[in-house]
Amino acid sequence: MVDNTNAVLTRNVVPVILAGGVGSRLWPISRALFPKQFHRLLGDHSFLQATLLRAQTVTTAKPIIVCNEEHRFMVAEQCREIGVAWQALILEPEGRNSAPAIALAAHAADENSIMLVLPSDHLVTDEAQFLSASLEALKGAENGGLVTFGVNPDRAETGYGYVKIAKNQAGLQDAGAFVEKPNAEVAEKYLTSGEYLWNSGMFVMGAQSYLDELNRYQPEMAAACAEAMAAATSDMDFLRPSVRFLESPADSIDFAVMEKTEHAQVVPVDFGWNDIGSWDAVSDELAKDGSGNHFRGDVVSVDTENSLVFAQNRLIGVLGVDDLVVVETKDAVLISARDRVQDVKSIVKKLEQDGREEYQYHSEVFRPWGSYEGIDEGGRYQVKRIKVNPGAALSLQMHHHRSEHWIVVRGTGRITRGDDVFTLGENESTYIPRGVKHRLENPGKLQLELIEVQVGPYLGEDDIERFEDVYGR
Repeated sequence: MVDNTNAVLTRNVVPVILAGGVGSRLWPISRALFPKQFHRLLGDHSFLQATLLRAQTVTTAKPIIVCNEEHRFMVAEQCREIGVAWQALILEPEGRNSAPAIALAAHAADENSIMLVLPSDHLVTDEAQFLSASLEALKGAENGGLVTFGVNPDRAETGYGYVKIAKNQAGLQDAGAFVEKPNAEVAEKYLTSGEYLWNSGMFVMGAQSYLDELNRYQPEMAAACAEAMAAATSDMDFLRPSVRFLESPADSIDFAVMEKTEHAQVVPVDFGWNDIGSWDAVSDELAKDGSGNHFRGDVVSVDTENSLVFAQNRLIGVLGVDDLVVVETKDAVLISARDRVQDVKSIVKKLEQDGREEYQYHSEVFRPWGSYEGIDEGGRYQVKRIKVNPGAALSLQMHHHRSEHWIVVRGTGRITRGDDVFTLGENESTYIPRGVKHRLENPGKLQLELIEVQVGPYLGEDDIERFEDVYGR
């Protein structure tokens, strides 16, 4: 038990943003290389951007962001869009769950600082209440507490973990048991008892306090993370822990620390929290028509009730259905009963087992310099739309099996082709023969967009030899 009666906040508060995760239950929009935290499903900002901006209501300190290798440039670009500079952007060699990720951040932070730990893919609609709850939690962390936000439940939810509260009252208090996702019968008992809160997965704790408890209860994990950060290397704007991190056990902070520590505390909250873990959760946050439907995109509906339909590219017609979820993207369509959307990840698992790329890639594939999107393909050709961000450049490269035709449709491109360097504007084109070194750059302030037609006997992405690459690939 921690006594916070006379706690006075004196330490720096640093946001720690956990930006890993796949969000497989939101397939086909969320995929391994473009997961839900980077999407704008519920507003003008992505979930990551909204989380970063929310943290700024509590502290002006630069955040520490933990993400994986594949998402590093996406995180950097989304930070740039909203003008957020980071203290450290830590790249996990491999995801090991939340407890090791937070340990990496704790080592990057000043040992006297307090961490405001926020998953990047959660929704909070009442930021004033979030600020109030954070200030309450900081009192506990100032005096050694490891504090979580416990959400007042409004239903018997089986998809969340729970925290038992010592007292049914408002404000900071000692936490009782942390329990994992219950079955429906147990969840109903939790709800009716009034003694349990949903575990939000958001935490406020001193960096050293967390490391001390991790070392006490998970010494193998603590050692691996400490040694990985001690041997970390800087790469451009990123911090790379050493491969010693891979020897850390994979576990959540709940299992690793919160279920065991004597310093666990909780602040009951009601700030419009949702972890947006499924299409049903998305639907809960959207306005409905008189029949309980929400339609986005080009949707024609007749005799449809209580359904969610997302159309990104094509007309979707729905007729005589109830409690249905339909999500359409350029390369995939999900159709699910609403009471089965928690199981969408089983489709993703089957796609992966079958060797299908749709579990991982969108038709638009993001790269550090921008993105490319497949438009059409045949036996010896394929057509792509390429977008290059302002100031960005592709590697100096060569293809052994294909030639390329480039047509600029927007912006200005600087082209290196062999010994020639020249500029192309809108509606201008060039030809890159196979076996010739070349590079595409965007020297302008607007996004460069072009159509690329590839022709040759082999058109795989692995037909590339790089000679110079600012991204270290």
